[in-house]
Amino acid sequence: MNRIAKLAACVLAAVALAPAAPALAADQLHLYNWNNYIAPETIKRFEAQCKCEVVQTYYSDNEELLAKIAAGAKGYDVMVPTSNAVEALIRGKQLMPLDKSKLPNLKNIDKRYLDTSFDPGNTYSVPYAMSTTIIGYNDAKMKELGLPTDTWAVIFDPKYLAKVKGRVTVLDSANELFAAALKYLGYSANDVDPKHWDEAAAAIKKAKPYWAAFNASSYIKELTVGNIWLVHGYSNDIFQANLDAEAAKRPFHILQGMPKEGAVLAVDNMVLQKGAPRPDLGLAFMNFMLEGQNSSELTNLIGSGNPNTAALPFIKPEIRANPAIFPTPVVAAKLEQLKDLTAAQRRLRNRLWTEIKAR
Repeated sequence: MNRIAKLAACVLAAVALAPAAPALAADQLHLYNWNNYIAPETIKRFEAQCKCEVVQTYYSDNEELLAKIAAGAKGYDVMVPTSNAVEALIRGKQLMPLDKSKLPNLKNIDKRYLDTSFDPGNTYSVPYAMSTTIIGYNDAKMKELGLPTDTWAVIFDPKYLAKVKGRVTVLDSANELFAAALKYLGYSANDVDPKHWDEAAAAIKKAKPYWAAFNASSYIKELTVGNIWLVHGYSNDIFQANLDAEAAKRPFHILQGMPKEGAVLAVDNMVLQKGAPRPDLGLAFMNFMLEGQNSSELTNLIGSGNPNTAALPFIKPEIRANPAIFPTPVVAAKLEQLKDLTAAQRRLRNRLWTEIKAR
């Protein structure tokens, strides 16, 4: 689509929602997103195309987003929660239904990621990008210590952790850490048997003395400078840490390890907050990000997986060949998307998490 056509598309999106015009805010799109989850040049192109400003706010975990919205936070247009958080937001009536007539580029999404159980018919959500929650490691240190990099045991088993004590971090996320512990124990990441949760909590508590921190925000930097050698983290963060290490000419690489027991696949989705100040710009932004080249910039920047088939020709070959980013059928068979918990399950998980953090 040429620039004139793109601008016309934005104008038409705004005109289509003209009845709300008297209450429209300034020409600003308020984007609530994960940190470093969109290429700066992509933002600039959208701002130029739609003659608006993108105001970004960040979160580091879905629970943080859900808690903020539940507490009454308003004023966002587009948010980018993971599938299980989308499910919770739908249940809480926190989202605005999408006018898919304004999203012609939805046709670019791989049908495997559409019409899901958490949002049948994609009434509220549009796939944005994907990641896996896996192992990240300093290749020089792990080789020197003779440690495996293809099993959750290296994160949870003290016989391995003793060699890297104080050089390991795990995500500060109950959902993600319990999922990893459950997979380590041979259960599904979505297992909700309280006895299995107790086993997972025990495994976490046993490993905790060897970990340096629960860290969901600065572990990229810690990996890059060599302070941390091993992490439980997001595949795109680990990818970024390696880029930073290469740029700094470090004498090591930060590599991605896919646990043989399986891992979590996260599909992040664009949604409109109920009461969004500028749903017209929100829909225009969604359709813009569904264009292949725009979507590919995110993958090329941070190494995210991509459900957009039109993006594939624009993605760097070495990224497309990475099984932690674009899993092979064998790897994909062991990946699970997390499901939302019931209120009772959430209370139990929160209690276990509080006990873990308090020790």
